[in-house]
Amino acid sequence: MESIISNQILLKEKLGFFGILKEAAKIPFKNLNFIIFTCLTLLPLLYSLSIYESMFTQTIIEAAKVLREEAEAQAKMESDCILCSHLSWVEWTHVTNLDYLIGKISQKLVILVLSHIGILHLCDLISTIATVNSSSLLYAGHKADSSLKEMFTKHVMDARLKGPLITSIYAMLFASVSLLGLFSLLLYVYVMGATSPLFMIIFLIMFVAMLGKYLEWLAVWDMGVVISILEEKEGDVAIVISSYLSGDNRRTGIFLMAGFVLWRVILRVMYVFLALNGGGSKIWVLVVHVVLFGFTNVFKWVCFVVYYVDCKKIRSKKEVSLVRGDGVLSV
Repeated sequence: MESIISNQILLKEKLGFFGILKEAAKIPFKNLNFIIFTCLTLLPLLYSLSIYESMFTQTIIEAAKVLREEAEAQAKMESDCILCSHLSWVEWTHVTNLDYLIGKISQKLVILVLSHIGILHLCDLISTIATVNSSSLLYAGHKADSSLKEMFTKHVMDARLKGPLITSIYAMLFASVSLLGLFSLLLYVYVMGATSPLFMIIFLIMFVAMLGKYLEWLAVWDMGVVISILEEKEGDVAIVISSYLSGDNRRTGIFLMAGFVLWRVILRVMYVFLALNGGGSKIWVLVVHVVLFGFTNVFKWVCFVVYYVDCKKIRSKKEVSLVRGDGVLSV
């Protein structure tokens, strides 16, 4: 009974998804210089992101053109193929379409990947360090009256780059491998879609299950980056600590990541659609998309500062209750 009461108290003390969003939204208004500071430190990311998104749009346009031309050619060949089996033909065309597409845009994909893991990642990390350091002080109630000069001085003098860089590389590698797994499952769903509905459903279930775990891991990795910025931890050590601290608050992390990933997907889909059909307003579409993406990224890291503090409080109170003997039965 005591362990159940202890767990109920912990649940009540959790901020939860909406509580974290509410607390994070308050932080910028504790010191308006924080808004100016984050905007200025965000400029390198916005500039590199605009170049990256322009390249990404051109790749999407070329991919759409290649798929359209290949579909027309395959339709003509299918109409001429009388002796072939329909199911084997459909499966074969699915595979050849993907192979042809990858062959056509592989060079641009390599450039996109290299630019993402290079310049874009470094600019993102610089913005992240500035955001996490300043927002953590404001959330703790310190430096609420700091001037813009003091914020920049602290960012330049006190910020550590090595630890967060190592941890962010770990997080990026883990996320990339997981995304490759998700992408491969989607390819199987696509290939099996017209030939084997049973296998398509199996791969779809596997994709949904892996997507849920990916969002959970993504929250752990991102909080590991926050830990490496605020504490002298780096790499796998920061990620292990993040996993330990978030053990009783994983659901909130999943909801946070699901919300930000969904919002980014919506932004990306809207941007691609408007860029393909925007005519002379493409530059404005790019500017709006990049600005929204950049400020969403800032708000995400502010939320993860609050999430980190929330996880730390929950873990500390649980450890205290275990020492007192209140939660021994639940271990």
